[in-house]
Amino acid sequence: MLIAGGGNAAMCAAIMARHGGASVLVLEAAPKAFRGGNSRHTRNLRYMHEGEDGFLTGTYPEDEFYEDLLRVTGGDTNEELARYCIRQSQDAGEWMSAHGIKWQPSLRGTLQLSRTNAFFLGGGKALMNAYYDTAEKMGIRAEYDTEVRDLNIEDGVFRSAVVEHNGQTREVAAKAFIGASGGFEANVPWLKEYWGDAADNFIIRGTPYNKGRVLRELFDAGAKSAGRAKGFHAIALDGRAPKFDGGIVTRLDCVPFGVVLNKHAERFYDEGEDFWPKRYAIWGTLIAGQPEQEAYCIVDAKSIDMFLPSVFPPFEADSVRQLAAAMDLNPAKAEETVNAFNASVKAGTFDPTTLDDCATEGMDPPKSHWARVIDTPPFYGYPLRPGITFTYMGVAVNKQCQVLFNEDQPSPNIFAAGEMMSGNILGKGYLAGFGMTIGTVFGRIAGREAARAVV
Repeated sequence: MLIAGGGNAAMCAAIMARHGGASVLVLEAAPKAFRGGNSRHTRNLRYMHEGEDGFLTGTYPEDEFYEDLLRVTGGDTNEELARYCIRQSQDAGEWMSAHGIKWQPSLRGTLQLSRTNAFFLGGGKALMNAYYDTAEKMGIRAEYDTEVRDLNIEDGVFRSAVVEHNGQTREVAAKAFIGASGGFEANVPWLKEYWGDAADNFIIRGTPYNKGRVLRELFDAGAKSAGRAKGFHAIALDGRAPKFDGGIVTRLDCVPFGVVLNKHAERFYDEGEDFWPKRYAIWGTLIAGQPEQEAYCIVDAKSIDMFLPSVFPPFEADSVRQLAAAMDLNPAKAEETVNAFNASVKAGTFDPTTLDDCATEGMDPPKSHWARVIDTPPFYGYPLRPGITFTYMGVAVNKQCQVLFNEDQPSPNIFAAGEMMSGNILGKGYLAGFGMTIGTVFGRIAGREAARAVV
């Protein structure tokens, strides 16, 4: 069996396929030191549970999980697959522990995740190292710096793949193929097909190896697509981040505690719409729609210690005008915008752990929660750009992770898992930790079903 990709979904698939008796070869386009795709930048996953399990507190039942998903997708999801994913996630913590994953104590605090998301000890890098160690002990082969270049598919049946390593190509035949090599977010020309020149201003916060080559090959062979072409998981990222692979340290969580201005020093969206884990991923798309794909978050001394900072220090000044000038914003306009915001804030009891009653009145757009006047120097500012994590348009699959071809015919031996098929469930928006849920659930299913197809 051949698996393209080396991240969470790929390794979950490899391990399950090996449990099923299959001989498995994993092809990872990245060098060994950078193996793991976007998964090495992750911290947690979200899963359904009916009681405390040592990793999570309380309960998180199917219906609540699904309602959370609906809130961020606006209903743009395949309910059958979404609910199936949620139900199949229930044993994720136990399964992962059995395959080498260690966990942090349940997280408490303002992120509101202690009940819904379990955090990996050592983060995504440690998670991927644990999976690779487990895979090696199980006899799973992994080749690095090896990219799938072409797929030989006849009438929806996989025959072989042409792969490249160190400039040399060879053909690899296999009885089954699992595509788990992510989306096309690192392929800027492909992004520009849908976003135009704006894509030049996007920052790719994950791996530079997700070029979408396998995805394109599947489409060319007649695979059905799922998910919006322009859809992606994108967050507000520090505008000074590198073009690729900046990871979690360039993410900014300051938005709920300040105001966000565009290049014209105008607010453009509700910074306090909902808890950050349910709304942080809309901000990349919002900023992508602003002039020059830029925005700026301003907070004051009351809020600067209430969120995890970027690896880059904030701009700092004794007045909003001075801060705006330092960030190349119109000082007078920025001051006017902040003053208008301050004037609209109504009295309330500030509480970042709840949807509090601190809101604006008569302001468009409003700030629904956590609205406080920005009046305490020093003032701080962060430049923001869209930080793309992964694209949503992928291949359509069924519950067995079989890729669907013409007239929804499932391939007997081509499967997909992870970001490559996330568009079946994520039409828009994102729920913290849910990408890892999709990868873990459908990776295991793909591995199990592929093994059944070949053993």
